Amino acid sequence: MKAPELGIRIGLHPHGKRNSIADLGVKVGHSTIIDGDDIRTGVTVLLPPVKNPYRERLFASTFVMNGFSKPIGFVQVDELGYIETPIALTNTLSVYTVANAMVKHMIELNPELRSVSPLVMECNDSYLNNIRKLAVGEGHYFEALKNAKLDFEEGSVGAGTGMSAFEFKGGIGSSSRVVEIGGEEYTVASLVLANFGRREDLTIAGVPVGLELKDYPGRGTSGRGSISMVVATNAPLTARQLRRLGKRAVVGLARTGGYAYHGSGDVVLAFSTAQTVPLDKEAHLLSFLPDNALSRLFRAAAEATEEAVINALLQARTVEGNGHVRYALPPERVLGILKNYGMGGRALISPQSAG
Repeated sequence: MKAPELGIRIGLHPHGKRNSIADLGVKVGHSTIIDGDDIRTGVTVLLPPVKNPYRERLFASTFVMNGFSKPIGFVQVDELGYIETPIALTNTLSVYTVANAMVKHMIELNPELRSVSPLVMECNDSYLNNIRKLAVGEGHYFEALKNAKLDFEEGSVGAGTGMSAFEFKGGIGSSSRVVEIGGEEYTVASLVLANFGRREDLTIAGVPVGLELKDYPGRGTSGRGSISMVVATNAPLTARQLRRLGKRAVVGLARTGGYAYHGSGDVVLAFSTAQTVPLDKEAHLLSFLPDNALSRLFRAAAEATEEAVINALLQARTVEGNGHVRYALPPERVLGILKNYGMGGRALISPQSAG
């Protein structure tokens, strides 16, 4: 269950209908790889709501909080200000395999293609997964692509299969927010691959839940890890404005207890679904929001990312692999802690959920 379904309220803005990046029409698909005692990994693919992302490019930008990370495709996004492929998530040593599969996918769709910049983001799942076996193959990208849909699973699936967060089981999480600007409603959503954090740093709705659970079983490693964050909006923003929006995802990350430790890769890709940059048109009239209208979007990006991290934890299941175990965050313990703190934190717990 996601945070709102448990009665946990994060932020002030209302959620979108699905409370996920799917509220922007983005489809998400997973390929989950579980094999033997030591393979716990996978691929997750995000499909923007266009027929052909190479021909209907979307404005985008990136932000790197801490660069201990190996994303593919960020340089061209920052140079040209748009994306031209789907977005994939996987483990650190498999970004190259997945990127190769994505290139083949784009070649199939575009017979005239001579150059393309695949977008692949990663985290290191080697605590639960024997990453050296290179279990991800090109076929797993295409499987995730085939599985892409609006109602997608979160937690210990796809790229999130072997991920850890705050020394609990981490993985895929998503959330969305709706804001009103000048009489128009806009949605901002975040999807994260959460694989970071020390147990005692975990904060939920302002409450130091990790400190209260510091003796819960399953601790291990330094908690450095990484997080890959994808922020999407249907607000018409320039690439420069999207970089500013992406920075606010890190505000939400910090609220969960993310400190961007030395060994952490904290990276953001932000894009807008509002309008395309058509490949076949030399001139195309566009319109954008003014900078002084962005503050609500900034807050929405922070709120959506904060909840996306918590949703990844709440929806993950206990996973054992590679000689280790990561336990799922215990929701009943979390609700009890939030209830005890009451209004001392930012959590608002419904009586039914609090028990």
